[in-house]
Amino acid sequence: MTPARRMALQYVLLFGATGVSLPYAGLWFRAQGLSGTQIGSLLAVPMLARVLTGPLIAVWADGFATRRAPIAILGLTAALGYGAAGLVEGYWAWLACWFVGAGAAAGIIPLTDVLSLRLARHGGFAFSVPRGFGSAAFVVANVVMGALLVRASVDLVIVWIVVAALLIAGVAAFVLPPEPVDEAGPSLGAERFRGMGRLVADPAFMTALFAIGAVQAAHAFYYGFSAILWKAQGLAESVTGLLWAFSVVVEIGFMWWIEPWRRRRGIGPWLMLVIGSGAAMVRWTAMAFAPPLWLLWPLQALHALSFAATYLAGVEIVERLSPPGSQTAAQTLSSVLSAGILIGLATALAGPLYDAFGAGGYLAMTGMALTGAVASLWVRRSLSAAGRQTQA
Repeated sequence: MTPARRMALQYVLLFGATGVSLPYAGLWFRAQGLSGTQIGSLLAVPMLARVLTGPLIAVWADGFATRRAPIAILGLTAALGYGAAGLVEGYWAWLACWFVGAGAAAGIIPLTDVLSLRLARHGGFAFSVPRGFGSAAFVVANVVMGALLVRASVDLVIVWIVVAALLIAGVAAFVLPPEPVDEAGPSLGAERFRGMGRLVADPAFMTALFAIGAVQAAHAFYYGFSAILWKAQGLAESVTGLLWAFSVVVEIGFMWWIEPWRRRRGIGPWLMLVIGSGAAMVRWTAMAFAPPLWLLWPLQALHALSFAATYLAGVEIVERLSPPGSQTAAQTLSSVLSAGILIGLATALAGPLYDAFGAGGYLAMTGMALTGAVASLWVRRSLSAAGRQTQA
């Protein structure tokens, strides 16, 4: 099996789990009797904690000889955390278990991206191709779970996530290439912490992370409450699965065809970040008015820009702005800010917004996307400066 296919398999498992946890975790907690505020806070805590857990995981992961070893350990930890959540009762017990499961699962994503980027450079394949197979798995998971929940218990959500996490651990341990963290061997822990500190102290780098993260975090209300809102509008869970699936089908098309075309044409990542933030503002503003089903389809198609274009642009921007030897730390910091702090704050805010305004809470997400668009103006200067340094 080629490295590209091995990474594609890992992305299939990773986003096959996410394709269930993102749209349906809220439904599972709702079935346990939790309010919107409780759901929002429970989902947000692991995200907010990534300001600490993310850097610690990155520094810890770089202490291994190979990049696949920490991925396998985190997969097993995620399975244990999510599995425990399905066995306990009460808000605080769910919070503790979900914190472990979601924290470990979130740590897998940047480590997998770094490994895939390294293998793509060595193997001559586009990073977006195996990542696109992950999006395809997201589609399948959406549709299958939506159809199953019409008749099956919502507890199937937890079972699915646990099984996927166990498979992630197994594939990481026995299938992923044993790519070394560093050809010279792992560096000392103190040096890894200093490298992380240098990135955090770089205002240009952190501004870029904020611009990327603000647009990505603007999906928080959609992730946490779209299924609940659509069900209140009278849409069945199976339709919710199809809506989510359609958005990711368009995302896959972007990753497999538009993104390679963009790179061949030399279109820079900054322009894609601007386009993605603009699409996010249009999408969330329209969603705030609880549009009918026929209008939801084109709005879901904008996911290819609000998410995929922003995500791929962000990976490339972070890679360009991070110094050699700091790829794991840089990508993890990006994930910490976008998939941790910012989306955690947005998710915590989403619960009260849902309780108070229903679909009107999407307008706050429009504001987040606008903030990211404004911050992206400084990103263009940073990329230009980095390009001049590389040429020099």
